[in-house]
Amino acid sequence: MVSNRIKDRFLTEKRMMDEVFNKINIAIDDIGSQQFLEMARNYYKDSSYFFDKKDYIRAFEAIVISWAYVDAGIKIGFFSLPESLRNYFTS
Repeated sequence: MVSNRIKDRFLTEKRMMDEVFNKINIAIDDIGSQQFLEMARNYYKDSSYFFDKKDYIRAFEAIVISWAYVDAGIKIGFFSLPESLRNYFTS
């Protein structure tokens, strides 16, 4: 069933993002990087809200958007992560 596949994929992404948010550091301490991290965290929180409502498509969308903010933040130098987590991202 499609919703089970999306649900399972969401749970995989969430576990990975749990690791990321426990280890992420702001590399450039300015308002832009802080706002970028706030947006990533907000989408991450939204994903759990949607998941709890069994709206698995929106939950997955929100976790992917959170992922994109972190990936972009790494790429432009706002954030740093341990090398062990860098392979999660394209940057």
